[in-house]
Formats: sequence, C-alpha cells, structure tokens
Amino acid sequence: MRHDHLIDTKQLSRQDIEDVLDRAAEIDADPAAFGDRHAGKLLGLLFYEPSTRTKMSFETSIKRLGGDIVDMGSVESSSVKKGESLADTTRVIEGYADALVLRHPSQGAAKMVSEFVDVPLLNAGDGAGHHPTQTLLDLYTIRENAGLDDLTIGIMGDLKYGRTVHSLAHALTNFDTRQHFISPGSLKLPRSVRYDLHEAGANVREHTDIEDVLPNLDVLYVTRIQRERFPDENEYRAVAGDYRIDLETLEDARDDLTIMHPLPRVDEIAPEVDETDHAKYFEQAHNGIPVRMALLDSMLEDQ
Repeated sequence: MRHDHLIDTKQLSRQDIEDVLDRAAEIDADPAAFGDRHAGKLLGLLFYEPSTRTKMSFETSIKRLGGDIVDMGSVESSSVKKGESLADTTRVIEGYADALVLRHPSQGAAKMVSEFVDVPLLNAGDGAGHHPTQTLLDLYTIRENAGLDDLTIGIMGDLKYGRTVHSLAHALTNFDTRQHFISPGSLKLPRSVRYDLHEAGANVREHTDIEDVLPNLDVLYVTRIQRERFPDENEYRAVAGDYRIDLETLEDARDDLTIMHPLPRVDEIAPEVDETDHAKYFEQAHNGIPVRMALLDSMLEDQ
C-alpha cells in the first residue's frame, strides 16, 4: 500500500487490503524479523478521545519495529485546554514525528488534518465517521477464521454511530460477501452509508431481529450501543440492552460461527460466550499488533 495517509477504507482497493494482511501474516509468523526495521523513527500520537486498545497497540507496534512515540497525552494536560486549535497542535507535533496517529470526536477531523500535514497520517477514529486501522485488523481476523470470499456476515448493534461498522461495511465491498445489518430502527445505517454501499454493488439487507438471520451467518460482528455518541440520553435509554448474545441465542447458530466485537463491550455479549469456540474478539484485539505493524512498516518505508 502506497498512500500518504490512511483516512477511510473507501480509499483501499482489494489489492491494498490483501497487501497489508499478507504483510501482517509475515509479521505474525516471525515478529523478531521486523524488530529493527524502523529504528530511530518516531510516531506522534494525538488522541482527543479515550482509547485503550488502539493507542496501546500503536505504541506497541512502533516499538516492536524499533521506533518510539511522542505522545500529546490527555487533552486535559495539553495546550488544547488553553484553546489551541487542532490544526496548530497537529502542525507542532508533525515537526517532532515521522508519522501521526489521530483520534478525534469530530467526524471529518482526520480528513481536514490530512490536507496540511506532510508526514503520513493514520485515522484512529473520527467521531461516527471511520476507523480504518480497526477494519484492517477485523479483516485479518475474519480471513484467519472464515476467509474473505463467499462469506455471509451479520453486523449487529449501533449501526448509526458505529464508525467501526461504517469502515468495515465499505471494506467488505471489495470481497464476495453478503452483509446483513441488525439493529433497532433508531440505530439503522445512515442513509449516506447505505447509498455508498449500494453504489459499490454491495449485497445488503437490514433486519431488526438477529433470529431472522443467525443460522445463515459465517461471522457475527457485534457492537455496543455507544452512549457517548447519542445527542439525547433518552434515545440511548430506549435501546440500551435490546441486543444481547448469550448461549441461548447461539443455539441456532452454525458450529463454525465466528463472533467478533471491536471492544469495549458492556452487556451485549454475555461472559459465558467467552468460553465457546465462537468467541474471537480477544484474538481480534491481539491482531491489532501485527496489522498496525504492517501498516506502519509500509507507510514508513520511504520516510
């Protein structure tokens, strides 16, 4: 993959995706072989929202490639609290680093920043927009467990505000997949996302009940109802807890069903599911290391 920035999955072709996943598989098989690939390189972290897996896996990834980080730290301890703009903060940290990772609560923030920075920029989530590096580790997990063609995948939960959903749905249009979206009516896919998927020729169906489609699924991708994305607390309370996977739910599932979740979860997957062969969400989180190492390795090659 040779892009200056990774802002959303719509910019990725099937070949781009497969190149990253293949490189991730090489790293996964022999991580020590990549240990000094980018010695001396610095990755700038700008996280305007809380993060555990994404931030720590980027930090781990650059260190396992021989590099290190410069970290803006929390918004509360930075000059953002003094009123400094995103543009100014990014311009400053760009001067300290060889590549940048940005997470921001405003949709479109990464696209805006990409227009004036000269080092590679990776979007680590922009509001309800996109989260392309999460999608690539999701695709790696799917490929390892179920393949990426002739696949029936269900995506359940918060489809309106879920940026991981939007990114994954777009990326899956590069493959032979049938996508089923399961959500309450108030959390359906945004019209703009549905339009883009139809324009890309995606095979898309929408449901309100998981029982309608579960027996046909190869993969079930579960997302939490994201309280922080709701402009109205009453809207959140009306749907919270409506969609939950437990052992009783899975009685109608295929034996080889793969269950995924971008995490964190609240109560949408019962802990009892963790002990089944279906549960792949912790494996999915661990896959963030080889996949993000592969992305950084590619984007820093010519830096």
